[in-house]
Amino acid sequence: MNSDENNHYHHEHDHNDEHVHEHHHHGGVNDYMKAVAEYKKTFASKQDVLDKTPDPAVKEMILHMEQIGCDTTFDRFDRQKPQCSFGLAGVCCRICYMGPCKITPKSPKGVCGADADLIVSRNLLRGLAGGVAAHGIHAREVILALKYAAEGKLNLPIEGKDKVLKTAEQFGIDTEGKTVEELASKVADILLEDISRTVPGEYKTIQACAPPERIKVWSNMDILPIGAYHEVFEALHRTGAATDGDWRNVMKQFLRCGLAFVWSGVVGSNIATDSLFGIGGRRTSKVNVGALKKGYVNIAVHGHLPVLVSEIIKQGHSEEFIKLAKEKGAKGIQFYGICCSGLSAMYRYNGVIPLSNAVGAELVLGTGALDLWVADVQDVFPSIMEVAACYKTVVVTTSDSSRLPGAEHYAYNHDHSNINETQAIARKIVTRAIESFENRKGMPVFIPPYEVDAEVGFSLEYVQNRFKGMKPILEALKSGKILGIVNLVGCNNPRVIYEKAVVDVADVLIKNNVLVLTNGCASFPLLKLGYCNVSALEKTGQGLRSFLEPDLPPVWHMGECIDNARASGVFSCVAAEAGEAIKDMPYALASPEWSNEKGIGAALAFRLLGVNSYHCVHAPVQGSDNVMNFILTGTKKSLGSTMTVDVDPIKLANRIIDNLKQKRKALNWD
Repeated sequence: MNSDENNHYHHEHDHNDEHVHEHHHHGGVNDYMKAVAEYKKTFASKQDVLDKTPDPAVKEMILHMEQIGCDTTFDRFDRQKPQCSFGLAGVCCRICYMGPCKITPKSPKGVCGADADLIVSRNLLRGLAGGVAAHGIHAREVILALKYAAEGKLNLPIEGKDKVLKTAEQFGIDTEGKTVEELASKVADILLEDISRTVPGEYKTIQACAPPERIKVWSNMDILPIGAYHEVFEALHRTGAATDGDWRNVMKQFLRCGLAFVWSGVVGSNIATDSLFGIGGRRTSKVNVGALKKGYVNIAVHGHLPVLVSEIIKQGHSEEFIKLAKEKGAKGIQFYGICCSGLSAMYRYNGVIPLSNAVGAELVLGTGALDLWVADVQDVFPSIMEVAACYKTVVVTTSDSSRLPGAEHYAYNHDHSNINETQAIARKIVTRAIESFENRKGMPVFIPPYEVDAEVGFSLEYVQNRFKGMKPILEALKSGKILGIVNLVGCNNPRVIYEKAVVDVADVLIKNNVLVLTNGCASFPLLKLGYCNVSALEKTGQGLRSFLEPDLPPVWHMGECIDNARASGVFSCVAAEAGEAIKDMPYALASPEWSNEKGIGAALAFRLLGVNSYHCVHAPVQGSDNVMNFILTGTKKSLGSTMTVDVDPIKLANRIIDNLKQKRKALNWD
């Protein structure tokens, strides 16, 4: 870190206006407690969801779940109220066992002497470390699968040959005379090395794929990571009891973890997934619970890991298993997607119908239409088991990382030593689904009649091919037909009205001629309510409509959550076409309903690129003015980006519009 940057890093309050002040006095504790109390008043109730959720199918399913006596996320959220103010503010410390400690006017420091700044920063860093681990585990499995497929240990074809070649060239691998398998193995080794590096060295994915302007910024800030595993180790170590006592140094590690999250958890997993399974293409998909089919062997895939799921779908589409299903009285076999497994599959395999994000999974199970539920990893709530039991739906877990009491377990071992048995495991699961169909005959089914067609598969490659490069998008931006480009993503959170914040933000954006990119859980309401359909052009401003007509929707669905790499690719390529840094372009990241540790990383990923982020849910930092101001505005000078939180989604969206206009003015594009 150079002297100027170091001075900024340790004295960021010098340029953060009146908002930053040291937060060690008793009045400050009272202030944040008042702020948290006001924040809690904005939390949605189950009745709010019933009254205002934008998807009528959600309302019908919540009422149906009441009738059958099954709890949902919304019931449990209401019963948790009032939530702990200390936890919401980030000033509850449970790291050692002398506590737990909390910051109050009577006790402004914990037993060890940690103040609010240190406690809040340590909790935030530990949360992000969890997010790095979650995306990192996802990345490791799919990268290992690419390596094993290349070396013949896994009987899967390498479908994304162009992706392998392009990545090998980016990494400086000599491609002359090499087979795709040889190149794929070398690419996988580089990606795995970045995850697990212990001897300090070049983070190769960053050096090969990141914009040079950003690499220079990160280097000057001394936040370039050594390796993803190391940075998680470091995060857990320095936040341990009586280790790092400087909140600024803790937040420096926060930024390092953010880079590991981006370049291994997101970019690394995206490279491996697209290399092994192909990029997929644009296609039309049915969406929402009305697309559930009675009389079929209905299988839902839920979670994040694509390797075993891809083989399950392949086997379920085979003539052998379709014939077996029909022999048992079924019309065929149908696959449905929950969360990112479904989104990853829908644009790679025909007929995988996306139904819901993680929060709505119980509602889908409550239809009684599912015979088997494949639960792999992440965003699979334990509560699904209770609903599944009501309808005799078989739940199968497929990872040693993610077991559920009462579920059947057909999975890879902890060391993946049986990954060569992928086909056999998949066949066992599809066979079990057909058995479940037989056992569940006569089970009552309730399917609200709501479905829509959605256009999906807007990869960077599709966009580049469609427009013969990025120049047409840039010209539309400069002319004002497109005001800006926003990546609208994230989780869902019962603190706000389910899915409404995402929809409200989208409405304002497209009305104001903003092109919206989306992926992951937040994309489901946009899929279900027609925003990914050309019919949504009726909701857009004239400029955006004239650019998209006749066959492009105003929201481009890019895939699962790791496909944030595709959105950042669009941002990067259009900026390069303009000859501008990403931070200066009219871009934004909106994650209105974020709710988990990966959500911290996703927002930080774009912040690190210089893109402002916008949210309707506060991070647990209100107990420390210093940490709160650091994550809101403290990186404006160093990274060129800020974080904005407004619990009102309409106001939040209008703040995005205002910022895009400011960016345009600075570029002289008005």
